[in-house]
Amino acid sequence: MDSTQADYNRDLLDFIGNGPTSFHAVHHLCELLAPHGFTELTEQEQWGPLPAGAYFVRRNASSLIVFTLNDMEVQSGLRMAGAHTDSPGLKIKPRPGRINNSYLQLGVEAYGGSLLTTWFDRDLSIAGRVVWRDKKNNVRSGLINFKRPMAIIPSLAIHLDREANEKKSVNKQTDLVPILTQAENETPAFETMLQHQLEAEHQAEFPEILDHELFFYDCQPPSRIGLQNEFIAGGRLDNLVSCYTLVRSLLDSRENHNVLIVLNDHEETGSMSTSGAQGNFLQSVLERLFPESEARQCTLSRSVFISTDNAHGVHPNFSDRFDKEHLPLLNRGPVIKFNANQRYATNSRTSSFFRMVCERAGIPVQEFVMRSDLACGSTIGPLTAGQIGVPVVDIGIPSLAMHSIREMAGSSDVCYLYEAFRTFFGLGPDDSIWQCLNP
Repeated sequence: MDSTQADYNRDLLDFIGNGPTSFHAVHHLCELLAPHGFTELTEQEQWGPLPAGAYFVRRNASSLIVFTLNDMEVQSGLRMAGAHTDSPGLKIKPRPGRINNSYLQLGVEAYGGSLLTTWFDRDLSIAGRVVWRDKKNNVRSGLINFKRPMAIIPSLAIHLDREANEKKSVNKQTDLVPILTQAENETPAFETMLQHQLEAEHQAEFPEILDHELFFYDCQPPSRIGLQNEFIAGGRLDNLVSCYTLVRSLLDSRENHNVLIVLNDHEETGSMSTSGAQGNFLQSVLERLFPESEARQCTLSRSVFISTDNAHGVHPNFSDRFDKEHLPLLNRGPVIKFNANQRYATNSRTSSFFRMVCERAGIPVQEFVMRSDLACGSTIGPLTAGQIGVPVVDIGIPSLAMHSIREMAGSSDVCYLYEAFRTFFGLGPDDSIWQCLNP
């Protein structure tokens, strides 16, 4: 790995380490955008016709749309791409405190399709959003991150469960209850812990907690691993790798084309929310940018959307779970995802388009199809294609241990993905690659 790749991996892992929730990920992405001349817009205000420039808008502090406008190219279509900001995990319940045998525990819900067995025996911290009322009766909200080990879910000793290595069932209600501290007769106020953190991070005096959206996360930071640092490992690689890469490649593309990036929350739970891909966030922004319906549809028909979400790399211990003709390997390039039932939105034109983008960028590309006798996951790609009628290709870097508390990917693949999107965002309106979409 050369120094440029090493630097990119370091910056990426720093971002992931500072993004324990979708709220934090969006916050740090906005901090990247602002110094590069991007203006923040709010949905509560009228935009009017926007001059050529660079903009971003947030919804629910957990979803983000970033776009650049060039008046001279408005009829040539948009270079669109999308990913999701959320990851499977454990969300703290509204009234979480419970005492069992002198241990204070916090009840949780499983958010998304977590690989639950990986959450045992890990150093866990807490982060998320809190809404409170201050001493002047003003209602405020803000992010908190304890950043230190606070809880653990201990496994039951093998002596008390001799079949533990043969069975893998986890009861989400009774088995996944983190231990926070020891207590005797009454539950120490969970709110008191939050109040102290708000005082430390937001200088809030005597805050009255109204509600919270808090998650546990693994304290171990992401890292490069392998004999030659050829892998990265960490929590939330799916899909913060894609979120960071999209924004970073746009900032580094050095071109002034029409680009739009959408980063949706709640993909891991079906995307049905105001800030999810089944909500109207993207549609609303497009209607504001292109108020006239027919002109908007013409623009979208000349556009393409690349949905990027981590793909399944072939697992060396379980290669029988993969279609033998489609075995994506780590560090061999991004993967084009195919599914006959449109769980992925790729078609022959959009896949050809992405192949040519990768060829132009000088990077390899792979393919993935799920075994025909196994259920296939999905992405925001089909939802976006159905909602706005834009051609879509589903791609992603290959990974192992997807939805584990700690996932694994190739350190070269994240750089390949960056080069692919930097090339995509830099395509001129008359580039021959666009012919793939209308041969």
